Amino acid sequence: MLEAVKVSENVYWVGVNDRKLELFENLWPLPYGVAYNSYIIDDEKVTLIDTVEEGQLNQYMKEIKEIIGDNRGIDYLIVNHMEPDHSGLIEALVKEFPNIKLVGNKKTIEMMESFFGITNNTYEVKEGDVIDLGKHRLKFYTTPMVHWPESMVAYEETEKMLFSSDAFGSFGTLDGGIFDDEVELDFFEGEMRRYYSNIVGKYGGAVQRAFTKLKDLDIKRICPSHGPIWRSYPEKVLELYDKWSKYEGEEGVVIVYGTMYGNTAKIAESIGRAITQKGIKNVKIYDASKTHSSFIISDIWKYKGLIIGSSTYDATLFPPVESLISKLQNKGIKNKIVGIFGTYGWSGGSLKKLKEFVNSIDCQLAYKPLDIKHSPNESAINECIKLAEDLVNRLRK
Repeated sequence: MLEAVKVSENVYWVGVNDRKLELFENLWPLPYGVAYNSYIIDDEKVTLIDTVEEGQLNQYMKEIKEIIGDNRGIDYLIVNHMEPDHSGLIEALVKEFPNIKLVGNKKTIEMMESFFGITNNTYEVKEGDVIDLGKHRLKFYTTPMVHWPESMVAYEETEKMLFSSDAFGSFGTLDGGIFDDEVELDFFEGEMRRYYSNIVGKYGGAVQRAFTKLKDLDIKRICPSHGPIWRSYPEKVLELYDKWSKYEGEEGVVIVYGTMYGNTAKIAESIGRAITQKGIKNVKIYDASKTHSSFIISDIWKYKGLIIGSSTYDATLFPPVESLISKLQNKGIKNKIVGIFGTYGWSGGSLKKLKEFVNSIDCQLAYKPLDIKHSPNESAINECIKLAEDLVNRLRK
């Protein structure tokens, strides 16, 4: 029998770990897997908060039945978010518990009909509505575009818990530890930043609006749909999300390059060395052909400085660099100090595209764009050093 994990009195975690899935949203790597979190409030009105991914039915039902037994039903299913990794078992639950009420906002209910053809036993909640479960009371707040238009959170007023859906979530399975004081926080901070920058990052403005809406709540626990439950350090995760959604970076520089035969890599190494000689210790150099953009984007979110270099390929950017900057544009990256350099053989083109990229984002350009032919000579290296020094000076202002 599976052991129920108690979050607080009469509140349980009924999540599952997925160690088989290789790509989240069929796009972002999952070297450490991912957890899908769902919760039961065992009260006069038995309430389930979100479901899990469709392929996890058997384990999920065993966990639910361990708490409520075989003779009780579920009164409410709170649908905070309709993304399939959290709504995937709605149909199965309706079949198992025919009288269950499906609680969501107007957009949620519309999506349930579109996804599953469900129109019966729906219960619409509006901003600030409350459902009384007995000892517990759930109050609802819409958080549109964090990160879907129907997204909402549920605040439990008695024990002051925020069921936050994808907000404050993290990649990585829960390997025994369910709570923040049971896990390695440095690891989960990194995976949470990667999750935020990859999945939520574009919607920093929406996150800030959600903060404004929730700022007066007394939050003792944060229960997200992925990653650990925050019971000891909820203020830490709130602080990180606030910083990331404002695009605030730490002192440090990400250097990413695309190269065919190594000349562009030489330039990146020279710039990296010059930056560290100016006293910056956090320097990350990435070959865009080798490291997945998921990890590069996460570090770009972490640090204030960014340098991008690309060889010219078919009169334009080297394809892995082109793919990366397209993602950065889509994420709305801003508030960075950016340096760029292009390399070419007989015909240029990469620098032109990098200039267009910088002009399309709300970032500060360091020094001047550098266009370097063939292998970098002493003069070119000196220019790279000037780029590094100017970027460091701007970082420290």
